[in-house]
Amino acid sequence: MVQRSGMPTLPGEGDAEAARAALVRVRDALSEHGDSEDVVRVRVEDEPDPVTIPRPAMDLLVRVLAAMSAGQAVNVMPAHAELTTRQAADLLNVSRPFLIGLLESGEIQFRKVGTHRRVYVESLLDYQRRDGAQRLDAADELSKLSQDMDLL
Repeated sequence: MVQRSGMPTLPGEGDAEAARAALVRVRDALSEHGDSEDVVRVRVEDEPDPVTIPRPAMDLLVRVLAAMSAGQAVNVMPAHAELTTRQAADLLNVSRPFLIGLLESGEIQFRKVGTHRRVYVESLLDYQRRDGAQRLDAADELSKLSQDMDLL
């Protein structure tokens, strides 16, 4: 299901089924090409000539199909895109005031358009990766402390 506003939409049951079927076929086709090939040739139904698609685009298609087949919402946007603070907060699953605190503290880069903030997607995703890594480190440290104290 496509939503033109740029925000992700949950796939319907029919979409998820179609994505599952396509995922199997696309993965099989990619396994035949090997990881070292820069492009993949795909034959489109009723077209005599194959379409040449860059390998990174096919890898992205696999991730999109996998998410859709699991019933997850998918949204693809360029790394240089900008989001509103509401969109950015929704992407991080945090409140808008919390996000604005991150912006003002310099954790995430943004620019102002008049009185409005526009959040750089690339910076937002970088923050998300850093935050995820910090959470894993903290969980590892807690696990190690628990083991050291024989709490497990």
